Amino acid sequence: MSELEYDEVVFSLRDAGCVFAEEEADILVESAATPAELREKLARRVAGEPLEHVVGWVAFCGRRIAVEPGVFVPRRRTEFLVECTAALHPSVLLDLCCGSGAIGLSVGGVLELHAVDVDAVAVECASRNLADVGGTVYLGDLYDAVPPGLLGRFDAIVVNAPYVPTSDIGLMPREARIHEPHIALDGGTDGARIHRRVAAGASRWLAPGGHLLIETSAALAHSTLRAVVDAGLSGRIHESEAFDAVVVVGSLPRR
Repeated sequence: MSELEYDEVVFSLRDAGCVFAEEEADILVESAATPAELREKLARRVAGEPLEHVVGWVAFCGRRIAVEPGVFVPRRRTEFLVECTAALHPSVLLDLCCGSGAIGLSVGGVLELHAVDVDAVAVECASRNLADVGGTVYLGDLYDAVPPGLLGRFDAIVVNAPYVPTSDIGLMPREARIHEPHIALDGGTDGARIHRRVAAGASRWLAPGGHLLIETSAALAHSTLRAVVDAGLSGRIHESEAFDAVVVVGSLPRR
């Protein structure tokens, strides 16, 4: 590609409102095998489709995770949830609302990985991402999808469930509102609807001394913490300025 053509890609991205136009241009150019393919991908991005859906991957925890249209794109702040989980060194891990499977894939050191999502497109994507690490992905609604034989076996349950209040979805960036499934965004009236459901069932699935980790927001942190404590777990809030992220950790007592 000539410098002139590259500059045209950058200009088109800037004109479309892309803040990191040069970085996105580099990614688009790398992903395209031909000028025609580059034009097609550039047109999709300029039209508002998430860059990650256009190129088919997202950079997350130092690796490329496959994503596709219709699948929630993991954000950088969720790398803090991965850090918090990895610090506990779980051997048996359950990733609820798994989306692309990026969290479970990135924790590392897990001997047995199980993941669940209610969306069939996400389950197919996560199954491909987790195949090399032997992860098993189930289609269904939270714990309802998990085989009963796994009751009481998980060292950690990690959750990046939707936590945007329903009334706030209209305030989200256009590419998220239009191109990501609302089921992966909508956390109910106050944002904590799914957090309460997850917390309420966690003690049955956790091993003694196991942990429940839920990504939340600063505004919602105490509601998420209340859900965890009301479910009989001890709870604490972890915050990261670097990731602009909040994680609530609930712990089941050892028997």
